[in-house]
Amino acid sequence: MAVFEKKKSVLALDDTVPLQCTIEAAQNVETHIDYVIRVQRGPDPEKNWQIHRRYSDFVALHEQLKTSNLELPLPPKKIFGNMEREFVADRQMALQRYLSLILSHHMLSSSLFFKKFLDPTNYPVDLSEVALQHVSMLFRSEPFWDMIEPLKDMGWRIRKCFFMVRPKDQAKVKQVLAWSAFGADKVLDNRDLAPLLKVMPSLQHPFIYPVTFATCQDTGGFVIRTFHGTGTLRDQICKTKPKGQFLKKYCRPKAYVGFDTATIKLYGRQILEALKFLHEKDFPYGHLHAGNVVLEGNACRLLDIENSLLGLPGYYRPYIVQFRKINTMQAVDVYCFGHLLYEMTFGNPLNAASKDDFPHTVPPQIKDVLESILTTEACKTKMPTIDELLENPLFADAPITLGEKPQFRVSSKSKEPLTQATAAVEKRLKDSQKKISSFRRLNKAQAHHNSEEEKKRRKKAVKKRMSEQSMNPNPDSSQPSKPDSNGDNHSTSNGVTSPSSPSPNSSVPSPPPPPPPPPVAPVSSKMENGTKPPPSSERSALLGDIQNFKKAGLKKQSTIDESGPGE
Repeated sequence: MAVFEKKKSVLALDDTVPLQCTIEAAQNVETHIDYVIRVQRGPDPEKNWQIHRRYSDFVALHEQLKTSNLELPLPPKKIFGNMEREFVADRQMALQRYLSLILSHHMLSSSLFFKKFLDPTNYPVDLSEVALQHVSMLFRSEPFWDMIEPLKDMGWRIRKCFFMVRPKDQAKVKQVLAWSAFGADKVLDNRDLAPLLKVMPSLQHPFIYPVTFATCQDTGGFVIRTFHGTGTLRDQICKTKPKGQFLKKYCRPKAYVGFDTATIKLYGRQILEALKFLHEKDFPYGHLHAGNVVLEGNACRLLDIENSLLGLPGYYRPYIVQFRKINTMQAVDVYCFGHLLYEMTFGNPLNAASKDDFPHTVPPQIKDVLESILTTEACKTKMPTIDELLENPLFADAPITLGEKPQFRVSSKSKEPLTQATAAVEKRLKDSQKKISSFRRLNKAQAHHNSEEEKKRRKKAVKKRMSEQSMNPNPDSSQPSKPDSNGDNHSTSNGVTSPSSPSPNSSVPSPPPPPPPPPVAPVSSKMENGTKPPPSSERSALLGDIQNFKKAGLKKQSTIDESGPGE
């Protein structure tokens, strides 16, 4: 197990952790300008690095992202004067806006093109070639399928690749093989994972898409399903075909089409029934979104139920880590269901962690469910459970037929690994939420400290202290006087109140809080022991004796060293 943990640490990069970047500087390097970019992965301050990019690198990235059909504000080229200081400063700000817009878009920021641009170290090779090598190795040990073609960039997940295959004895049957590298949530040893994947084809439920074959190797897992020509629920909403680049299909489709209330009621009820079944079997899911639901006639069926076993983080995880109350697998599924319900209602994804205002045109029943899941207050306090949603009037009376009794044959030996997988996903989620919470508190404190209002307040405080010091140039005189060798406290040398010291009837200005200063007593013209200071004539005589003192008039005195010789 220790050897396996060592391997896991190498493969534990979470591709769903968002990247943030800031262009720190622009420097002249011979014949071009290098833009120095600071990249931060998640909240961990140690996971940051610098990269250097030329304007031509931004142009290459822009060409790759054009397939999304989104209007991205890349600043234009300039042939002459592109090395001038003012132009470089303006271009740096424009490039920062360009990067910030990409980072704000869920699909664009998750694309391999953008990840390679910001993090070339962790995305150095063509991952589709790596996947093809693993599939070829699988077919050597499982020679029952033939490769038809690779389905490049069909899904959003970077380390998951799809291939069209067919059984050798059924040439007309098309199936899809999905290979995925293990994710950051994987804790099961392959000896525990392989039996669980092997029984996946035994899972039978009218609202869960069946698995034909599933297995794993040292670096990832394989799952084969029958290819569905109409695609996923998101393909239905975006009116696209399943085989195609996901940025082109989903970022800006030609049309978004939502569903009517009756269809939403039916699809919502079916999806909730599938989620309830998985939770009753203690099977972790957490991967519900419109791209993981297949439509067969009038039935919705869930896809990719094996993802949690393979340790793959969910599509909405960057949103979920922002709310510490969403810390169980059921709460995760309910939150994902809220996003799916929003997409079915409006025809386009939410693209935000929460939403507090919904149009008044939304049917009241749907609006109530959306508000109970997606508002900031609901995410921070409590969301409904799956059973409570099934009892909601929106879904309770939806006509469904379960048909044969659903079943999932899991041996008693495999139940413990299922529990471990669920606990591991929830533990890492809670740890990430704590880090995000601490990171946000620190950023909030820094933002407050650097805000204009706080700067003005500090400037006013400094001016006030300087004004008080100008009114009281000798602050030591306002403090109690130190006792002399006789134990008497002298406020002044001549018994007259000093100009810098307040008189008994004067008011002492109070410095600004905090902390409050110690009370300052008025200085008295008398000694504390009640004796009066010497008169001015006696003082003049004393000064005269001091001035007329002559060392030559002193008589010599002989002294005997009583300590003895040698000491």
